[in-house]
Amino acid sequence: MILVLGLFLWESQKADQTYAAPTPLTPTTAPPSAAGSVPDMPFADITEASGVRFTHYNGAEGEKLLPETMGAGVAIFDYDADGRQDLLFANGADWPWAAQRAAPPPTPRLFHNVGNGRFEDVTAASGFAPGLQGGGIAVGDFDNDGKVDVFLTGVGGYRLYHNEGQGRFQDVTAASGLSCKPDDWSTSAAWIDYDNDGDLDLFICHYVRWSRGIDKQVNYRLVGVGRAYGPPNNFPGNTPRLFRNDGGHFVDVTETSGLLLRNPSTGLPIGKSLGVAPVDVDRDGWIDFVVANDTVQNFVFHNERNGRFKEVGALSGIAFDSYGATRGAMGIDAARMQEEDQLAIAIGNFANEMTALYVSQQNPMLFSDEAISQGLGPASRRFLTFGVFFFDADLDGWLDFLTCNGHIEEAIPLVQKSQTYRQPAQLYWNARGKGAGAAFVTAGLEKVGPALLTPIVGRGAAFGDLDGDGDLDVVLTQTQGPPLILRNDQRLGNHWIRLKLEGKRSNRDAIGAAITVRLAARTIWRQVMPTRGYLSQSELPVTIGLGREGAVREVEIRWPGGAKQILTNPKIETELRVVEP
Repeated sequence: MILVLGLFLWESQKADQTYAAPTPLTPTTAPPSAAGSVPDMPFADITEASGVRFTHYNGAEGEKLLPETMGAGVAIFDYDADGRQDLLFANGADWPWAAQRAAPPPTPRLFHNVGNGRFEDVTAASGFAPGLQGGGIAVGDFDNDGKVDVFLTGVGGYRLYHNEGQGRFQDVTAASGLSCKPDDWSTSAAWIDYDNDGDLDLFICHYVRWSRGIDKQVNYRLVGVGRAYGPPNNFPGNTPRLFRNDGGHFVDVTETSGLLLRNPSTGLPIGKSLGVAPVDVDRDGWIDFVVANDTVQNFVFHNERNGRFKEVGALSGIAFDSYGATRGAMGIDAARMQEEDQLAIAIGNFANEMTALYVSQQNPMLFSDEAISQGLGPASRRFLTFGVFFFDADLDGWLDFLTCNGHIEEAIPLVQKSQTYRQPAQLYWNARGKGAGAAFVTAGLEKVGPALLTPIVGRGAAFGDLDGDGDLDVVLTQTQGPPLILRNDQRLGNHWIRLKLEGKRSNRDAIGAAITVRLAARTIWRQVMPTRGYLSQSELPVTIGLGREGAVREVEIRWPGGAKQILTNPKIETELRVVEP
């Protein structure tokens, strides 16, 4: 998280730490704007009415330890297979040395969807235990038994919970083969079948080597204030982990798969990973990993289809910004958002840096950062962005883009007047359908309403149809505060189709499946992928907006492993369950 020069000082007997200046903006001619065409798509704050009573806990006692400010994620998933999307919030914990302890001890909180956008707290009977300074959530059916399991990340540990049914989860971490070191700090994670063998493997981002002692030695301080939360520049790096699923037992294949990258000078791991986008970059039928790293280069792990990956971040154009510099990267998402089937990879960055929008070129493995020309650059620069995702807010068939924002340090306004601790989310409407030169136009207060733009200390973000009306609602988390449950109240009359895939030879959740929807006038591409953004998971079913198109000619599904299935003239305005033949 690169800070503005002079904001944070590292007090050391040897030297002061300095930081790079904000990424400069290249002068550019603004493309034609479609701002006047942004539709009304208001979001209503239904947090209170929904019955969700939860406040994130971070265990802070004034020591300003870095994990306390990094927040926690949310998962939108149907844990009991009743067709309604439930909510799971990751939580923090008291530090072992805490002078005072929360009562009762904080745990992840599970809320059952009882219908019509209302939820019931079922944590007490769920089996989720306290003790993990979380962290992130990844959900997936790792044993293909038809029930979605839960993986939690955090400081110094993992937790794997097997879904036993009837709302109960059992901690199977010890028996699963998953292991980490006491100074590991795991963040975002993803269930994905990287070897196409029909079960879900586990990719885990790791941030930095962390301990209370290291944090005290780094000793970041805010000018005129004192000790403060700061960037990870002086913390040792770490490496993402990859665990192969061997019949429900996991084998660490990080090193043999090529994911362990070391600094050639020091021999130490170089990663500081906060987000991962699993996506088939070159459409060869094998999932790759694009990893967002904080203050070091981003990674692109290309799947070599033999159990190994090749890191090609610099060659692809995604490792650095347009000037060859690193940025404070947090959340990440990938989607084919344009009519040309180009892949776009969006990465949320630190304050005074722009959100990145890497778009594939004629060579699918070569990307260019088009944040400025596509309308995201200057509009995103002021915000400190954690959660990001592409979704179709107005169901017009074009993917919009949402960012969840919030600073890491409460006292930041004292030294930088342009910054605030609490920041509003931003919704960028995709104007491609209106023939605009820029893909995205910022949707203002008059279009989305005040609820979405409520200033919060934003961290995780996820989307899903919480009330069963066909459009996509939003959940935002914040540090040391309640979430925002935002109901999508657009009434534009656009059509939609919703697909829930079930694998047979593929993994049961069909994670990684590619969906192509052919309409009379255009083609739409989507991927089954709940892992999106920062520490969070969005719903598994895929909602596809059709705009004014009243019929779908054909849906093509390419299942993980390569098998193809065609649906002709499927019914719209409903959720279709599609089983792999």
